[in-house]
Amino acid sequence: MGKTTVMVIGGKESFVIRVLVKKLIDSEIDAFYAPATVDSINEGWNKCSLITYYMDCGEVIHDEVRRFLIDKITDEGKPLILIGDKVDAKAERDKMPSDVIYTIFPRPLDNELYIKTVSDLFDKIEHGEFKKSILVVDDDMTYLGLVREWLKDDYRVAMANSGLQAIKWLGKNKADLILLDYEMPITSGPQVLEMLRADEETKHIPVIFLTGKGDKASVMGVVALKPEGYLLKTIQKDELLDNLQKYFQLHAD
Repeated sequence: MGKTTVMVIGGKESFVIRVLVKKLIDSEIDAFYAPATVDSINEGWNKCSLITYYMDCGEVIHDEVRRFLIDKITDEGKPLILIGDKVDAKAERDKMPSDVIYTIFPRPLDNELYIKTVSDLFDKIEHGEFKKSILVVDDDMTYLGLVREWLKDDYRVAMANSGLQAIKWLGKNKADLILLDYEMPITSGPQVLEMLRADEETKHIPVIFLTGKGDKASVMGVVALKPEGYLLKTIQKDELLDNLQKYFQLHAD
């Protein structure tokens, strides 16, 4: 994927779009035009890390293109900038989930502000701000380090080696998911989950238990606490990543 590449989508490659692409390239930001069709957008998807949709006056995004963008952005988190007349852009914003469109620029476009916004976005992407955040809680530092290595390329990963450390971390930070060791000493996984559920700030954070016991009685004990799920600690990297990807896709807003 192009780490600093913008795909500029539009109904037609107008003079304005050609100028916009040139201004991006002149600012040392790679950019290319893609027609507003599912096939063309899909073809260019892996070549970019940011999408700009330029709407001419009165232009409407076709339903199938809108659905495709919503699904892809929800799954992969690439930012979408929408450019269009205020009425047209608002109509499109109202048809999409609130977190799909990063920002809207009215026409006529303020090129300088747009370029600055794109540059700032790439800085945020570089620092992982658009990745899902996962807090891994386990008293085994070796296992913590292993899981972090497995996840760090796809997620922002924080680590805590005790339940109390996790609670303290969550007092200052947010997590999209907690991977919580079930069999920790002092404060066990179930006790940590109980504390999380009792706090208004953390009660809605999804928790998946990590357990070293796969026997039926142990699994039933874990499930009875109603976490989002559980994973055996013998799980391997590819299986863990696959499980997490499926979880976030299933629970996308």
